[in-house]
Amino acid sequence: MPAHSDYRGRFAPSPTGPLHLGSLVAALASFLDARRAAGVWLVRMEDLDPPREEAGAANRILNSLLRHGLNWDDEVLFQSTRSEAYQDALRLLDERGLLFDCDCSRSQLGPAGACGNRCRGQRVQVKPPSARRVIVPPQTYIAFEDGLQGLQGEALGATLSDFVVKRRDGLDAYQLAVVVDDAAQRISHVVRGADLLDATPRQVYLQQALAVPTPHYSHVPVITNDAGQKLSKQNRAPALDDNAAPSNLRSALRCLGQTEPATDSRDVTALLEHAVRHWDPARIPAGLAHPSP
Repeated sequence: MPAHSDYRGRFAPSPTGPLHLGSLVAALASFLDARRAAGVWLVRMEDLDPPREEAGAANRILNSLLRHGLNWDDEVLFQSTRSEAYQDALRLLDERGLLFDCDCSRSQLGPAGACGNRCRGQRVQVKPPSARRVIVPPQTYIAFEDGLQGLQGEALGATLSDFVVKRRDGLDAYQLAVVVDDAAQRISHVVRGADLLDATPRQVYLQQALAVPTPHYSHVPVITNDAGQKLSKQNRAPALDDNAAPSNLRSALRCLGQTEPATDSRDVTALLEHAVRHWDPARIPAGLAHPSP
């Protein structure tokens, strides 16, 4: 679908396993919001953590999206190819005096994994392997308006100071990578699961530190299983059956509080066209959404 607006959205799965209903709900909400705005919808593969990745998962995820009619508008961006861009961002933060090395063990870290000035104050000799942390001044307060969750605010300097932007194992940290790539892809709207809501203040802080725009955020409720746990790969959520794409899409629409076509169409294109025309974020439940038969 050609874009007729400045809206640029994205879906960014991690290849740690196949898509499940919870990830489909997030993908569908992002897709519908972009299509309703006649905007661009992109897919980014967050393959930053090889030890956690499942062989073949990236291709399986992409195939599953296509089988569900969720077609993206440009080449898929793989974060594993972006290390140079992340290094450039780290150099910029370093030039601005916002980075320090930290070799703290888990037992030495303070609340929420903070270094507690042990390394930043240079009272000890930092030895490899070490992580790189960004300095968050104590008075730092981050506020943003979420399209679904309302006004959000966090005293970041008190609750999560000096967080990691380069891991001690040498891998690029998610918080920095997502900010760099959102800026590079000119993402204007981020529609994703509410399990990432608490990560947003850190990302806004990095956006400000790097002088890049902050997208408009909307966090949709996460789906839970019968035990009340978030539907996730860690909780053994069943993989989507790509042969049941129309049924899966209808389940996702119900979770999002959206209207379904009156007819029992098995055509995913027609189903999605209906969903785009009737997309109404105001209908998304405020709390946890549960799958229904």
